[in-house]
Amino acid sequence: MGVKLARALGAEVVVFTTSKGKKTDALRLGAHELVVSKDAAEMKKNQNRFDFVLDTVSAQHDLNAYLSLLKRDKTLVQVGLRTRFLFPSLHSPGKQYGVAGSTIGGIRETQEMLNFCASHGITSANV
Repeated sequence: MGVKLARALGAEVVVFTTSKGKKTDALRLGAHELVVSKDAAEMKKNQNRFDFVLDTVSAQHDLNAYLSLLKRDKTLVQVGLRTRFLFPSLHSPGKQYGVAGSTIGGIRETQEMLNFCASHGITSANV
């Protein structure tokens, strides 16, 4: 849903995944490209590229790799529900960024999202 919503909002959407096998699905859902996060060269190529990173992963993982993708003064938002959060080292000389979290919102926000989805033909179906 994040891919579909970001695309409808006019964002350039890049999906990061550990599996190259998800490329067809990512592109079909609206992503412009896919980056395999286990590929160090691909990750390095994308450093300092993004204004915003939406992290939906609920499993433990190193946020530093994703923080390095942000441009200066940009934000990573974590929405994946997890019981433990390993906060990254904030030592990045010459670079500032924000790390935030988000919940699902209340009734008003949910209705706004549903209205937006309806007006853009966004469904949870994989088509």
